[in-house]
Amino acid sequence: MNPQDQNPDVPNVNADAAAVGGDAPAVDLSAKLAELEARHTEVSDAYLRAKAETENIRRRAEEEVSKARKFAVEAFAESLLPVKDSLEAAIAMPGAPVDKVLEGVHATLRQLAAALERNKVLEVNPPAGTKFDPHQHQAISMVPAEQDPNTVVAVLQKGYLIADRVLRPALVTVAAPK
Repeated sequence: MNPQDQNPDVPNVNADAAAVGGDAPAVDLSAKLAELEARHTEVSDAYLRAKAETENIRRRAEEEVSKARKFAVEAFAESLLPVKDSLEAAIAMPGAPVDKVLEGVHATLRQLAAALERNKVLEVNPPAGTKFDPHQHQAISMVPAEQDPNTVVAVLQKGYLIADRVLRPALVTVAAPK
């Protein structure tokens, strides 16, 4: 017994097709099926192309990030080469007068500072009286002072930023509350 015969709410497709007149609905269904299969193939192909394109974009982005990192380090290293050259030249001159060596050290320090600045590495060297900034300063001690509490009294070691990121905080002493 056919399950459609048992449930009166389910239409009997075979009976309806026979009543309408033969094979017309079967041809319509075959055409509709072929149309849907073609559409499915089309959508499936579009999905696969989009998926492949997404993967290609992801891969290219990873390669570009990798290249950017590589070349950023390369540019930074290249800017430090003159500093190294200056230090090697100083070492190659044994017995040079102290004043000339000191002059060379100062020139080399200027070269290094310029190279760091070109690469956006900036000094953090707060003057006395500057409000203590825990994002850029590290308090080593608190000392009694005549200036306002929680302000920098002295810098023990300079800090450095690269862009807006702290490479090393400035080591400072801070005025204690009164």
